[in-house]
This record gives sequence, C-alpha cells and structure tokens, in this order.
Amino acid sequence: MPKVKQKISGCFRTRKGADTFCTLRSYLATMHKQGANLFQALTLTFQDNPPQPRFA
Repeated sequence: MPKVKQKISGCFRTRKGADTFCTLRSYLATMHKQGANLFQALTLTFQDNPPQPRFA
C-alpha cells in the first residue's frame, strides 16, 4: 500500500512507531468491516477495555 509506506517514512522515526501504526490500522479495519463505531472502539481501547472483533 503506497500511502502506508509514505506515512511511515514521513512520520514515524522508529520501527516501534511504525509497528504501532500498523497494529492500530489493522484493528480499526477489522472493526470497520464488522460495522462497529470506530470512535467508540478507540475510546474504549484507550480506557483499557477494547471491544473484541467477532470471530466466525
């Protein structure tokens, strides 16, 4: 994905920052596919109570 590569090379200075971005992006993509409210999912995540994706 060219945009992800551009954002990582332009914004993150460390490998850990890039890994954190990719983890968060993956989590939000999964929650979006399941129809979750992304703002609420982020809010709960930062309150140490992240909603878990449904598994088939």
